[in-house]
Amino acid sequence: MIVCGFEKFSMVDYDGKIACTVFTGGCNFRCPFCHNGSLVIGDVKSQEISLDEVFAYLEKRKGLVDAVCVTGGEATLQHGLAEFYEKVREMGYLTKLDTNGLRPDVLKDLLDKNLLDYVAMDIKNSKAKYALTTGVKDVNIDKIDESVEMLKHSSVDYEFRTTLIKEFHDENDMREIAEWVKGAKRYFMQHYNDTEGCISHGFTDFSKVETEAFVPLFDGKVEQVGIRGYKA
Repeated sequence: MIVCGFEKFSMVDYDGKIACTVFTGGCNFRCPFCHNGSLVIGDVKSQEISLDEVFAYLEKRKGLVDAVCVTGGEATLQHGLAEFYEKVREMGYLTKLDTNGLRPDVLKDLLDKNLLDYVAMDIKNSKAKYALTTGVKDVNIDKIDESVEMLKHSSVDYEFRTTLIKEFHDENDMREIAEWVKGAKRYFMQHYNDTEGCISHGFTDFSKVETEAFVPLFDGKVEQVGIRGYKA
């Protein structure tokens, strides 16, 4: 398992919990707006840190930190991910996975082993625009769909989420996404920030008002729908 860093204290990665967020290297997508670009197209081996360092920190923070989130990159590409979660669980922490859903086999294994307390899965766009949005020509949408349905029918807590960008998303896309995630527990629309770490720059965000206008599209389809990342 290639760990390229960890955020020791986060109040935003696991709602209602104090979390430590672990960043893994490598991804099977090339989303141009990704804000962790160095973990996707960079030399991840040169950024690697020891798992011992992570576990030593977690050992010291028992009772002070509630949960461990694993993100990327794409965490489900990592060998030893299940073993990592097993050890974290043994230490008494809640566990969360951030994923793009392209490895439903790995997701199923983690769920079957009861290693996850929360899953946040990205819905990059409507199905027809997945290649455009992810920077990968031949995206296997069936695998994405398998992960979506798996989470809908799972007992684990979860959410679906989309980072909205005007160059990639419009109202028709949001209508299609609303149908795709119909029956889900939670769906969040996230604000795009053009940060230094993004793979590419210059994309256009939706204002808070513009994003709020999409919320009614999900009424009656998702139990909870919301927006994230906007200043109050």
